[in-house]
Amino acid sequence: MSFLGACVVPHPPLIIPEIGRGEEKGISATIEAYETTAKWLVDKEPDLVIITSPHATMYADYLQISSGASAKGSFANFGHPELAFEVEYDEEFVRQVEQSAEEIELATGTLGRQNHDLDHGTMIPLYFLQRAGYTGKIVRIGLSGLSYVHHYALGVLLRETADKLNRRMMLVASGDLSHKLKKDGPYGFAAEGPVFDQRMADCFRAGDFLQLLTTPAKLAEDAAECGLRSFWIMAGAFDCLDVEPKLLSCEGPFGVGYGVAQFTPGEKNEVRNIGEQAVECHKKAMAERRAKEDAYLRLARHSLESYVRDGKRLALPIDLPSELLNTRAGAFVSIKKAGQLRGCIGTILPVRDSLAAEIIANAVAAGTEDPRFPAVTADELDDLVYDVDVLSEPEPIEGPNQLDVKRYGVIVSSADGHRRGLLLPDLEGIDTVEEQISIARRKGGISPDEKIKLQRFEVTRHE
Repeated sequence: MSFLGACVVPHPPLIIPEIGRGEEKGISATIEAYETTAKWLVDKEPDLVIITSPHATMYADYLQISSGASAKGSFANFGHPELAFEVEYDEEFVRQVEQSAEEIELATGTLGRQNHDLDHGTMIPLYFLQRAGYTGKIVRIGLSGLSYVHHYALGVLLRETADKLNRRMMLVASGDLSHKLKKDGPYGFAAEGPVFDQRMADCFRAGDFLQLLTTPAKLAEDAAECGLRSFWIMAGAFDCLDVEPKLLSCEGPFGVGYGVAQFTPGEKNEVRNIGEQAVECHKKAMAERRAKEDAYLRLARHSLESYVRDGKRLALPIDLPSELLNTRAGAFVSIKKAGQLRGCIGTILPVRDSLAAEIIANAVAAGTEDPRFPAVTADELDDLVYDVDVLSEPEPIEGPNQLDVKRYGVIVSSADGHRRGLLLPDLEGIDTVEEQISIARRKGGISPDEKIKLQRFEVTRHE
């Protein structure tokens, strides 16, 4: 087998002595583990190292591979242009990956605008690899907003390509862990930060790639991680293989988590079809969620599914609870996919004969008319999660002191009443009334110095 192994490494610029200027001593365990891992990799005598980096070009729907014969980069952005790198790319390998990806309809290749300067997520691993004696070719790959399925499939494809071209390949998954480990850290603290890092450490220590792939999207988002998708690609390279894992270090003294781990492939093992297992776990979780939906959520979901699959608007069901059929109210429908917003449309006041009709129309609009997103496709429907917010009638207020960011949503209107912006209450990441009003101003195209009128409303949230 041409695949020799893989490692997880972080990429904090301060780990470079010239940049850290002594501060790097605070992560001495990471440095020692990094040096050990670089030597371990070089001792395996690879002729190709693939580096996946969160700081290479990233697209929402495409995994880009850097093209060209070679690339250069330096730490000029960190005040040290003399710390420079030049590498040679394996163009034949890239061409083969791109060709194979096209055959299986995997959104991977060299399309899109290329950034030919090496990023620090690539250069920091290179720093350690070259110090350990590596002089061979590399392939640099960015991440994407696509799901774990796509990233894992790319890992599988990389290993298959190495076998096809007889490349002695090592894979370096560059990525930091949580960025929210300390209140006095650069990104602050979130309770999810240490939880995420502990989960990653456990996965690395045990080679538990199923837990890696099924990491809850909200946990990863709230922890502000940057390496998970790199780790997904790495996991794919071990599809149906035994793995010998070794966690060398995991620390975060500066408020950002850094993990270093090594993974050595073993014999074929069809029981470790981790990608397929993760898909089955996801299907089970979604089925359980569907079983718990109330009438509001079920109506929103059926409305969009009917429209996307059949091109028809859902007829008003007659077996709905009376409050849906006999009540009129404004309503917002929000759609998420893999923890990320996929669409949100609503009405402040009722414009239809019933709340049910309001939800049907807004669900379709959220999935097909939100200008921030492309229309939902049939392939996405099974992965979508819905929220429905039913609004009370807005009431005018005198000022911000009558708002509560958790309890009330806000409507900000320009003095002439021609522009207005709305923000729902109790939104993640919005903790103050000032933030709430500021965002509502922007949504309404109202400048910070304009006079405004304020209204508040409450919501009944179904999620």
